[in-house]
Amino acid sequence: MIFVIVGMPASGKNIARDYAASRGIPYFATGDIVRTELKKRGLEPNPENTASVSDELRGDDGMGVTRRALAEALGLNAPVIFMEGMRSWPEIMLVRSETECVVVSFLAPRWLRRQRVISRGREDDSLDAFDERDSREITYGAAVPIALADEYILNAGTMAEATQALDEIVRKYVK
Repeated sequence: MIFVIVGMPASGKNIARDYAASRGIPYFATGDIVRTELKKRGLEPNPENTASVSDELRGDDGMGVTRRALAEALGLNAPVIFMEGMRSWPEIMLVRSETECVVVSFLAPRWLRRQRVISRGREDDSLDAFDERDSREITYGAAVPIALADEYILNAGTMAEATQALDEIVRKYVK
């Protein structure tokens, strides 16, 4: 069973990463693959380089980095896996063609996501590039998996509340 975590930047997807880590659940993020590639190439992880390498790794059909993450994930033969970074419906369908899949969408108001970008200080974040990054995510097709998700977490409260909501979702599907 793969739980595919979707959401706009700073919507709270890292809550799923922390949740998985605390329970020993493998977690694969396409963004990690991109950041690893940046480091391998000796490129600064700024918004421009990250976007460029991400576009390149996605390939002509937009699914190259997802194929890579999915192959690694399935190679583990783990009963539960989390994946994050799928930004189009064809990527979701690719995962669903290989295994049982539940799409979980993290939602947060735009103003709150902007505040989170300011406070988290990641190297590939930039308040100046916030609107551009949102537009790029939408261009990739991110709105469709968010809209068609199987489950939703409105992440406008505490991290504990969002974690509890995620736990309830996982327990619903994993017996």
